[in-house]
Amino acid sequence: MAQLVLDEMPRRLFTCTPTRLASFEDCPRRYRMTYVDRPAPPKGPPWAHTSLGTSAHNALRLWWDEPARRRTPERAAALVRSGWVAEGWRDDQQSADARDRVAAMCERYTAGLDPTDEPRAVERQVATRTDLLALHGRVDRLDERDGELVVVDYKTGRRAPQDGDARTSPALALYAFAAERMLRQRCRRVELHHLPSGRIVEAEHTDESLARHLRRAESIATDAVAATERLAAGQPADVAFPPRPGPLCSWCDYRRHCPEGRAAGPELAPWAGVEYLAEQEPAASQGT
Repeated sequence: MAQLVLDEMPRRLFTCTPTRLASFEDCPRRYRMTYVDRPAPPKGPPWAHTSLGTSAHNALRLWWDEPARRRTPERAAALVRSGWVAEGWRDDQQSADARDRVAAMCERYTAGLDPTDEPRAVERQVATRTDLLALHGRVDRLDERDGELVVVDYKTGRRAPQDGDARTSPALALYAFAAERMLRQRCRRVELHHLPSGRIVEAEHTDESLARHLRRAESIATDAVAATERLAAGQPADVAFPPRPGPLCSWCDYRRHCPEGRAAGPELAPWAGVEYLAEQEPAASQGT
């Protein structure tokens, strides 16, 4: 009877973000080091491309916080400069050059926005639950158009998104699913806004496409829980959470702790992901 009661007890929901799910799918070992091991192994040095992305995202968030009359392209550039994250760069000169180019990037992007068109939310946490997941995440921007919500995700990397990227993005689909449930307003449109190129890629989800992404998320979560339980039961860590070496290993924060990852690709300098900035024009304005 006691065993029957235990078997019928509901399982604890798996609390996750899209990033956490992607981490397990990309490499179970990296997932373990990030989310399971306590204390977590020391990470490598900060990456310049992370500092770049943080600086641009913060500037755009603050730009929308401004009164509409102050939402000028020049103000966006000034916000990049005043909030610049100077970690991971080769030296002060590279950091300063990058700051000016990212300021120009945000200046060009905001020049194409209507400053009076208020978003529904900026940097908004959305959350919901399913039978298996307690899902949450932060959306860069939620627009409201024609009575429906639109998920907007900023991208700052070298590669411009391709036509199918918005539809196949698990994160965008899960954000849309969570936003619709939490805010009780239809949300099916998702967009990737690539700041360096100005390219916007969009997709319109259906009930079926969102359901596919959700099933995939629940499958990944089930595998992650099973691996954690096997580890707790005594299975060796590298069996429960095997490495998945590949080209991304050169960018892994835990590379120093992973022989397979070190063998999979060369060690990269912290600023290796920002060389494309040399192709960007520096900002002409120095506004405030």
